[in-house]
Amino acid sequence: MSAAVPSVVREIADGYAFTGPALDLGAVLLDGTAYPDAPVRVPLGVLNRHGLVAGATGTGKTKTLQLIAEQLSAQGVPVFLADIKGDVSGVAAPGAPSERTAARAAEVGQDWRAEGCPAEFYALGGLGTGIPLRATVTSFGPLLLAKVLDLNETQESSLGLVFHYADRSGLELYDLKDLTAVITFLTSPEGKEELKGIGGLSAATAGVILRSLTLLENEGAGAFFGEPEFDTAELLRRAEDGRGVVSVLELPAVQDRPRLFSTFLMWLLADLYQELPEVGDLDRPKLVFFFDEAHLLFKGASKAFLEAITQTVRLIRSKGVGIFFVTQTPKDVPADVLAQLGNRVQHALRAFTPDDAKALKATVSTFPKSPAYDLGEVLTSLGTGEAVVTVLSEKGAPTPVAATRLRAPRSLMGPVEPAALRAAVDGSALAGRYRDAVDRESAYEKLAARAARPQAQPVPVPAEEPAAPEPTPRDAREARDAPEKESGGLLGALLSNPALKSFARSAGTQLGREISRSLFGTSRRRR
Repeated sequence: MSAAVPSVVREIADGYAFTGPALDLGAVLLDGTAYPDAPVRVPLGVLNRHGLVAGATGTGKTKTLQLIAEQLSAQGVPVFLADIKGDVSGVAAPGAPSERTAARAAEVGQDWRAEGCPAEFYALGGLGTGIPLRATVTSFGPLLLAKVLDLNETQESSLGLVFHYADRSGLELYDLKDLTAVITFLTSPEGKEELKGIGGLSAATAGVILRSLTLLENEGAGAFFGEPEFDTAELLRRAEDGRGVVSVLELPAVQDRPRLFSTFLMWLLADLYQELPEVGDLDRPKLVFFFDEAHLLFKGASKAFLEAITQTVRLIRSKGVGIFFVTQTPKDVPADVLAQLGNRVQHALRAFTPDDAKALKATVSTFPKSPAYDLGEVLTSLGTGEAVVTVLSEKGAPTPVAATRLRAPRSLMGPVEPAALRAAVDGSALAGRYRDAVDRESAYEKLAARAARPQAQPVPVPAEEPAAPEPTPRDAREARDAPEKESGGLLGALLSNPALKSFARSAGTQLGREISRSLFGTSRRRR
């Protein structure tokens, strides 16, 4: 390091001198000068300890997550980006050289070159440009769906009864009309008679559930529930050259429907948590999530939803998955979640109002003490593309606070052209598997046929499962891991028992939550 580097900068740089693989964020910034000999980095192995990228509008948060995402991809780590505003799609295209980019690279000691990442583009239920993401009602299970619908304990228990009846009667719940049909049937005289042996469903409770389902469908969830169901193992893929695939979920079409986004997020995390094995701390994460505009995720969220997210953030780390929340101020993230975010990139904050000043003071209090900076002053004077950083070291201890001039992304800093986005989606190998919705015979059709018969008979349980769809990455993984599951001892036998799994999914009690394999009570999908 050059002798011209101030001693305080040297001390900060020593805190970021990691021996293992790391991502380069930028260079230490002091009194407006960046020191390229003092790099600020984050160890690859601590990214499953989660993180926060925060800052006022226009301070460069989106470009920061783009910078981190493309470096993760280059290191072979798959990335998931939830793109609310539609300006992250440029991660798939090479950046445009400019004098400004060249100047920034020189200031921070960056060897800049234009380079895009291998990417897939998704859209919820096909609402927007992207490969449609769908999930069946069955895979959600009653506990998770009850959280989404904000049902109370009694209503949740009743919904569990509906799922239990559907399972027992061979009524497949693929989409919302299937669930609506079963609930409607169970409030009819015939349905009430069939429920006598296992309980009952009051008309008032059924009405609450049906109204909540209607509201959810009006927010666009009708297109999201159905088949073919998305296999979350697709998010773990690498390109042929070994780079991690960046999965971009395009959300501009649903940014005014946060309930739909929240529904998807809960299912996606639950499905990953359920399917991924415990791996502990790895030298690099298996997958890193970035949730842009995270305030939309938590705004108006139910207590149950917040509790589920908090548990997920706490537990999914051991599955090798890291989660980064991207938002305007740390106060947008619930305190229980914020406490678990070990890596922080804080862009500039504004203090134009008393509330702003209060938020600034609260933000400063969450950082480690810094002898080098007056953080209150620094956070209000940072320029675009500059941030205050502290991360976890390879030993798990916080690094010194470092004002940082960040590197420039190598990919395009802006959205790709609509035609290019459309071409990427149409050319994806996944398009043929997920693009076209499938409406197989299920509860809705079976109950309609039953009602049309002169003397309705009980719906027969199918003798065999429907034909399996095209094998997916999860199919191969489950086949490979079958011997291990078979030797899982008593606990493995219990968790794989179909009767016990059905009970765990349908029970609305604490016991049901504890028995269920999934944090959210979701069930393994039926192939």
